[in-house]
Amino acid sequence: MMTQIAAADGHCFDCWIEPAQSERKGGIVILQEIFGVTDQLKGVARTYAALGYEVAIPALFDRQERGVVVPFDKGIKGRDLMLAANLDETMQDVAAVVAALAQNSGKVGVIGFCWGGGLAIRAAQTLDIGAAVTFYGTRLPQYLDRPLKAPMQGHWGTEDDHVPSEMLAEARSYFPQMEVHTYKAGHAFANDARPSYVAEAAEKAHARTRAFLQKYLIG
Repeated sequence: MMTQIAAADGHCFDCWIEPAQSERKGGIVILQEIFGVTDQLKGVARTYAALGYEVAIPALFDRQERGVVVPFDKGIKGRDLMLAANLDETMQDVAAVVAALAQNSGKVGVIGFCWGGGLAIRAAQTLDIGAAVTFYGTRLPQYLDRPLKAPMQGHWGTEDDHVPSEMLAEARSYFPQMEVHTYKAGHAFANDARPSYVAEAAEKAHARTRAFLQKYLIG
């Protein structure tokens, strides 16, 4: 269901909530690609809700354009919205969702994809969370400015044209404690609604994510 959450600066934004389908074990915040709160991400939310997590997907573009969901073949529009976003304001929205889930008891983790994958790194640096996972996080250089506070796991394709091998190597060097996995795949390999989807890589990455979150959110 869609609800509204208020950030610390008073900005109210939409947030999709997928209730835990069994006894609630913790919370997960899913951070979007440059396409908004898509049906594909809602499907990911249902998958993790089935494991006992309450899952939230904040509409991080609401500060730029309310209610926007960008078609996957209109990436330029999504890119422009992303470039118009202010990182500190966006993280206020993420922090508000983390706090909302934390009120329901249990630790909260963050999973981010693409743009949201970079934001997941920032969440692990600045927010009180149990763990974070980045799927092919982009714009990595801007996050190499402070250490991680929370356990971090990352998944990247070796053929990702958004994250060249040198960029990933620099991030791995800066965050030596980050658990990194690579796959023979390109960008967005875990998005099953796009031609870039690589089932074997996606399944392996999500299996590792499930184990990682189980370890740090549930124990």
